[in-house]
Amino acid sequence: MLDEELKKNLSKIAMTIRGLSMDAVQKANSGHPGMPMGCAELGAYLYGVLLRHNPKHSKWLNRDRLVLSAGHGSMWLYSCLHLAGFNLSLDEIKRFRQLHSKTPGHPEYGLTDGVEATTGPLGQGVANAVGLALGQQMLAARFNKEGYPLFNSKVYCVAGDGCLMEGVSAEASSFAGHLRLNNLVLIHDANLVCLDGPTSECFTEDTKARYKAYGWDVFDLDGYDFDQMDQIFSAIQKKQDRPVFIECRTIIGKGSPHKAGTSKVHGSPLGVEEVLATKEALGIPREEFYVPQSVKTFFEHKWPKEDALEAEWKDLYKRWAHAYPELAAVFEKMRAHYLPAELEEELKKIEIKAPIAGRAASQTILQSLGKLLPQLIGGSADLSVSDLTMMKEFPIITAGQFQGRNIKYGVREFAMGAISNGLSLCSMFQPFCGTFFTFSDYMRNAIRLASLTPYHVIYQFTHDSIFLGEDGPTHQSVEHLAALRAIPHLHVIRPGDSYEVRMAWLAALQYKGPTAIVLSRQNLPDLQATQVPYKEGMGRGAYIVKKEKIKPHMTLFSTGSELHLALEVADRLEKLGKEIRVVSMPCWALFDKESETYKESIVGGDLGVRVAIEAAVDLGWHRYIGREGISICMEGFGLSAPPPDLAQEFGFTVDAIVERLYRS
Repeated sequence: MLDEELKKNLSKIAMTIRGLSMDAVQKANSGHPGMPMGCAELGAYLYGVLLRHNPKHSKWLNRDRLVLSAGHGSMWLYSCLHLAGFNLSLDEIKRFRQLHSKTPGHPEYGLTDGVEATTGPLGQGVANAVGLALGQQMLAARFNKEGYPLFNSKVYCVAGDGCLMEGVSAEASSFAGHLRLNNLVLIHDANLVCLDGPTSECFTEDTKARYKAYGWDVFDLDGYDFDQMDQIFSAIQKKQDRPVFIECRTIIGKGSPHKAGTSKVHGSPLGVEEVLATKEALGIPREEFYVPQSVKTFFEHKWPKEDALEAEWKDLYKRWAHAYPELAAVFEKMRAHYLPAELEEELKKIEIKAPIAGRAASQTILQSLGKLLPQLIGGSADLSVSDLTMMKEFPIITAGQFQGRNIKYGVREFAMGAISNGLSLCSMFQPFCGTFFTFSDYMRNAIRLASLTPYHVIYQFTHDSIFLGEDGPTHQSVEHLAALRAIPHLHVIRPGDSYEVRMAWLAALQYKGPTAIVLSRQNLPDLQATQVPYKEGMGRGAYIVKKEKIKPHMTLFSTGSELHLALEVADRLEKLGKEIRVVSMPCWALFDKESETYKESIVGGDLGVRVAIEAAVDLGWHRYIGREGISICMEGFGLSAPPPDLAQEFGFTVDAIVERLYRS
């Protein structure tokens, strides 16, 4: 049981969270006051009692994490962070949802101190929390020794009804139950209201039974009973065998005389009169953004204890590093995301016999990278035998056995993407994940959030075009290159041979954001022209692989499995008296970052007829080939047939392209 003085302080903190949240939303005339008001006591307990962290050093490695999956309730989190002493001022609270503030409408990792994940699109925060919990388990398995519990923190996630309706949370929760992640606690803000009205109109399942079926331990909690909170959370801290689901019963907009318990507080301000009426009903002073001195003092008294927690851990780490120096060296490599200075040369040394599929070349490269980079971990959505993402020398992660570096996500592509984001948030890992390119659609919003933040995640997408063959148009990627290229800050790389695959991995490892490496199923020849230093080729995004002798009659732009086709077409056209330039453009995003001088040297000036050759839709190509350029691309979906037949059907043969271009 908590003592009465502590409960009084927690009640004051809860009222302060309500007041700050109401005022910030009202001042912005935008936002969601309902969840912050309904979960105020939960926030007071979590930040006032439970969480083991250090607000003055928010990136301490062994801290407890709290992920707000219900990101629309961001003022709850901002209020808690401000009061707890994170680097988030009251002025920033007053600037909620304003231009360039640190309090955007939904939490953004890296922008706001104490925010552990970029959330908002519902359900993904649950998967981020699963990734964080898995990462902490993997770190504990690798580094903890008897008497040296370097990693023993917990991951808490607060999710709303909407989060639990979204399929990604179901995928991730199923996965967490399978692995029995005993450091994960999911708190369901069960207020029975969503944006459109009561959940009785759309969400009536037995959620607790569902989580029991996933293999989670399940608890009921009154969201306003501090003693019950302490009883449940203290028991979890003492002993946890599997992930925990807590159904926390709350009232959305609690305290509002006329709007509490309704969807009217879900996505709009209370209104000036209702704010004042609520403050009067709750006994909160009318003053805007009021923080009682007693609340400030409460948290100020906590800071030395929180500093001491981290100091104790640092001392533990020093003693551990002295006892296990070789392991400490690995730890520091992982913390620094170590890349050897000679990585390009190491990649060039890897023996790969062509012709070879892009996916197979990447698999060979991964085996070497796994040995070189202790931070590299990866997995696949039930396709490791086909997308070739398995690092064969390392074990597979299983329940209770987290020493491995290969993760079997099962057929859970969206969750895989969002869990990979969570693994990246651990700050010690370089995660990659793989599936067929067509399933990037299932992952798209997770990829988008990785690009927004950005998270350093690498995607290995295989079976990249119609040339995967007989599986047909349901699995043949056509529009996916254009779709991913449209995402800001995402590097989409489509290598044309095994050498470009090597350099694609170098680019992905060096870039501190997400990269999609898009690979062929079919064998490709190696091309002498691609074998140039990284800084002259892949590192620039586009480069000339066949130079004209005099002014070109035409310039062929291509990527991936069509690059060798473009070179063969160029040879044929030259025999017919044409001067041809061929440009490999494996990564548009890298090319667009180049100097204007370099870009002009590749795509500027009179290049004759400009031609794009790519077995995908032509969306985006005309920025390089111009309105009058010729796109030899897909104009619709593919067909189920052997690859040679598809090449004939859709005009991706030397004869067909030469015939089309010769008279141009």
